[in-house]
Amino acid sequence: MVKIVPTPDWFIGKDVIIEVFSLIVLIIFTVIAYRYYKLNKNRNILYLGSGFGLIALAQLATILTKLVLYYDIGPSQQIGQAIITSQIVNSVDFFYYAGFFFNRFLTLLGLYIIYRLPRDRKSIGDYAVVIYFILISSFFSMEIFYLFHLTALFILILIVEKFFLVYSENRFFNTKILMVAFSILALSQLIFVLSTIDILFVLGNVVELISYTIFLALIIRIWKYGKEKKPYGNNIRYAGDSSGKRRKH
Repeated sequence: MVKIVPTPDWFIGKDVIIEVFSLIVLIIFTVIAYRYYKLNKNRNILYLGSGFGLIALAQLATILTKLVLYYDIGPSQQIGQAIITSQIVNSVDFFYYAGFFFNRFLTLLGLYIIYRLPRDRKSIGDYAVVIYFILISSFFSMEIFYLFHLTALFILILIVEKFFLVYSENRFFNTKILMVAFSILALSQLIFVLSTIDILFVLGNVVELISYTIFLALIIRIWKYGKEKKPYGNNIRYAGDSSGKRRKH
């Protein structure tokens, strides 16, 4: 069996470090969001935390899959941009396809949930159609590498537009941080789409790391100001909520 991992040979292992850092940030964000939901019953926070939680599971699937491919496999050689790896054990073949499929599916589903922060009602049929197209995109991106990143880019553009509209209403700094972080994350997906040479693939990973670093800064800010009672927009409920009062300058 032949597999293609779109990672430059010299970057193998370093990409896992970036993904482990991203996983830690996503888990912390998810836990904090869930804790605030339990206190305030704000469904926007529940959706935001659930989306990040699914993306965290996606990162975990990628990390486990890459660890198997990088360290528990037979001979490999560099061909162009990709690492071509020979694998004999069928169980590892299944692990490879399942791991990257769940990474793509959970990432796209998580981004969609973040985009769909509950504002209006949708029927079960609407959700079924969306999940169907996410499944299709996840499945075909196994053969067409750029399809996954193009789909993620599209959803991220919608998320950035959404937070821009929210920020134009509430002017809260946390909302601005989220908007900037998602914008940089969208930029990383655009770079992945255009990554025809090794350096662009690495640049995409670095830009993605920068976006998660900003998310981490937001988490630290939330942790620091989370006990504020006055609506100055410093705690998590003002990250993606336009229902609060406009911040005075």
